[in-house]
Amino acid sequence: MKKLMSEKLPTHLLVSAQIRTAAQQGIAITIIRKGDPSSGALLLKINRLDGTAEILTQMWMDDERVWTSHGEHLPEKEADALAAEQASFDPDLWLIEIEDKKGRAWFPGKIVEDPSCF
Repeated sequence: MKKLMSEKLPTHLLVSAQIRTAAQQGIAITIIRKGDPSSGALLLKINRLDGTAEILTQMWMDDERVWTSHGEHLPEKEADALAAEQASFDPDLWLIEIEDKKGRAWFPGKIVEDPSCF
């Protein structure tokens, strides 16, 4: 399977590109914590601006970037605690917050409910 260009990019370039893409449509993406610039994994907190958030963690399956959700409408404080917990395990992890009322991830890759079914 041919990899998409974004899958080959170092993490810091992918994050920068997605920040610019979202900003063009009025969506704020904030880097909460920088991880390893070349190969750090991503954790996305999608803030729906209504007091809820979704946490997506990056995985690679069959050379394809996919995301697993840890709950679509978590209370924001619970989402923050989950993100902090994940960051405590992985010093290379990037924490990214996306402020989007529509709940879009803005990063390439499918969201999979059950990674074992992929």
